[in-house]
Amino acid sequence: MALPKILDVYEKWTKFAFGNRLFSWFFARWAPYFKTIKPLVKELRKGYCEVLIPKRKAVENHIGTVHAIAICNGMEMAMGAVSEASIPDNLRWIPKSMTVDYTAKAGTDIRCIANIENKEWQVGDFGIPVEAFDDNDVLVAKAVITVWVSEKKPKIS
Repeated sequence: MALPKILDVYEKWTKFAFGNRLFSWFFARWAPYFKTIKPLVKELRKGYCEVLIPKRKAVENHIGTVHAIAICNGMEMAMGAVSEASIPDNLRWIPKSMTVDYTAKAGTDIRCIANIENKEWQVGDFGIPVEAFDDNDVLVAKAVITVWVSEKKPKIS
């Protein structure tokens, strides 16, 4: 059974009260590790995704800031959602690598933004930039998540 296109689900559900929360819950169960950060997908459209990671004890490190791996998890979720919402129907993707720079302490909720609005999908390595900001719009981390893009195999009828 094929899963529905993620952007179709997002657009349908976010028309309702609490639709973003419902969609975020759904998407976090689609890729279950995302549940650990209790994410909220704030915005999703072709080429753009913003995911909020609420700062809470479960995602804090020993100095009381949001743990680097929790931020990576949020950045990967934003990348995955924007990829699913944007990739042409004849292509598929899988994560290959992630390069991350931590640029400031993450002492508040964190917004992870993946933006590929000006990029054309291509077969092979495809780098997706993702940035993470605190409540004061301070860049706390930036990453490039490289995905391997390949042609889908034709369906035999």
